[in-house]
Amino acid sequence: MALGYLLAVLATLASGSGSILESVGVRRAGAYGGRSLDLIALRRQWLYFLGLGVNLLGFACASAALHRLPLFLVQSMLAFSVGVTAMISALMGSHLRAPGWGALGVGATGLVLLGVSAEPGPAQALPPQWRWILVASAIPVAAIAVYARRHHHVRATVALAFGSGVAYGVVGISARTLHLPDEAWRLVLEPAAWSIVCNGLVAAVLFAMALQKGGPTGVTAIMFTTNTALSSFVGLVYLGDHVRDGYVTAATTGFVLAIAGAIAVAHYSADTRQEERTKTPAGLQV
Repeated sequence: MALGYLLAVLATLASGSGSILESVGVRRAGAYGGRSLDLIALRRQWLYFLGLGVNLLGFACASAALHRLPLFLVQSMLAFSVGVTAMISALMGSHLRAPGWGALGVGATGLVLLGVSAEPGPAQALPPQWRWILVASAIPVAAIAVYARRHHHVRATVALAFGSGVAYGVVGISARTLHLPDEAWRLVLEPAAWSIVCNGLVAAVLFAMALQKGGPTGVTAIMFTTNTALSSFVGLVYLGDHVRDGYVTAATTGFVLAIAGAIAVAHYSADTRQEERTKTPAGLQV
């Protein structure tokens, strides 16, 4: 059980720090606020790919944690990785206002409540047809990108953020139900493995496109809420995730605090970045 909690913490730290590296890479490539095709310039930014590598390491830790802990706990911790990003930004010189630090405390309190209320254990197996449905779900979600490229209104941004949340949720569900075969090569025969790859790629692309079209606060809030709510619901209803007896109120309160804290941190971090861009000459921006 302790190993599961350790892996979840490592996944949160890796996700938060990887986001910092990716953000720096996007800005140095001049892709922020541009068109979808501008993301091609990222091929020359090694910091962006370092961030992707750190995020992949975090995903590996999260997948291992999901074999031991419920989805509602691990996904909430991953959502709170925005708090890790905010703290690293503060260490790098970005000023986070008092409400932002307060939001970090609220989110951390929620994670503690979730941690003590979660019942560790493996997930129930999904029927074969449902595992292939998880793979196929990447197709309609990916179609959102086609819609968004032809439309530039607010609904396109909301659709992209929602789609990325759904795809990330499916990745978590797939990782929770993934059966690791005795022989590594048999992993290519596992539908859950294909679902992780397909939906992970779709989620990353949609989230990047959403950040180009909309503000980070709204995009992050929609993505976090959709991802965590969807995967937690599926875990509790269909995968046998459990809350300890007598801890339902603590788990519910912790879930709300963790997600609200993550969204609030994203909000105050976005406000800080906007203020810094206003005060800093364009030629000095990183």
